[in-house]
Amino acid sequence: MTITPQEALQRTIEHREIFHDEMIALMRQIMNGEVSPLMTAAIITGLRVKKETVGEITGAARVMRELSAKVDAPPHAHFVDIVGTGGDGSSSFNISTTAMFVAAAAGARIAKHGGRSVSSKSGSADVLEALGAAIELAPAQVAACMAETDIGFMFAPNHHPAMKVVAPVRREMGVRTLFNILGPLTNPAGAPNILMGVFHPDLVGIQVRALQQLGARHALVVWGRDGLDEISLGAATLVGELRDGAVREYEVEPEDFGLAMASSRNLRVENADESKTMLLEVLQGRPGVAHDIVCLNAGAALYTADVAVSIGEGIDLARATIASGAAHAKMQAFVAATRRLANPP
Repeated sequence: MTITPQEALQRTIEHREIFHDEMIALMRQIMNGEVSPLMTAAIITGLRVKKETVGEITGAARVMRELSAKVDAPPHAHFVDIVGTGGDGSSSFNISTTAMFVAAAAGARIAKHGGRSVSSKSGSADVLEALGAAIELAPAQVAACMAETDIGFMFAPNHHPAMKVVAPVRREMGVRTLFNILGPLTNPAGAPNILMGVFHPDLVGIQVRALQQLGARHALVVWGRDGLDEISLGAATLVGELRDGAVREYEVEPEDFGLAMASSRNLRVENADESKTMLLEVLQGRPGVAHDIVCLNAGAALYTADVAVSIGEGIDLARATIASGAAHAKMQAFVAATRRLANPP
């Protein structure tokens, strides 16, 4: 089923859906450079104004997955991605990246898919570079790093070469579009479990149902009511959970897990170096708000990866993992492995 770019634009203007198979055909045209930058900008603006549907997002994600440079990840029972859409405007330190080290040290295998900062002060790639990691690994090197350390970081531009076609359009537009939503759905290692933070409450239900259509096994999609694209300490968090093929939506609060409510203002940083400092303090066991929010999100990742039977059990495991020094050691092992793989003897 095909649709012309002009027909697609007309649909968005009329607030009508572009059907799943039509979206696949349209995205192939866009990603192959067959649609002009002007028309591409018009279509993705129209979709944003209309609000993207599950079918549109799923169709577009299938094309991005099809065109990605995939990582042949070694099998693992507890394989999970921890990712956010970004764009929450919180300027917080890299919570999910810190949680990645904790969850990996506690028994999960992490395939993290990320990039440099767009709207935040420090993207996952920025803070990993500040730690000394080599981030631009080839797919085979990422797989080797995962086999050795249970962490693989996939630098998004290296795994989605077709995105170069739309990069100038996105840069000039400077607003969130469909492509911000697609990134977290297109993990090149195909992790079946995912903890995903989103920048808008409407996306909780939409993204968890897109993951359902895309075949995810266990997923949590979260949005903090204070605007954080993580499970928050500053407010209740909306959660969309996919498990055993079924979706349910609910809210959690810090008090549900014995954690004190705390403002996300305490988590703000100005750059990657400040984020690195906060990350290291958490991994070294310094108590405080940063430590608590990392334990909360690492605990959720461990639950999503089916290492823990509940978020609460995951939080306890995360705390113990940090206290033992294993999370800090995991970070050091990951950094060393990336550097060695990037510069073989």
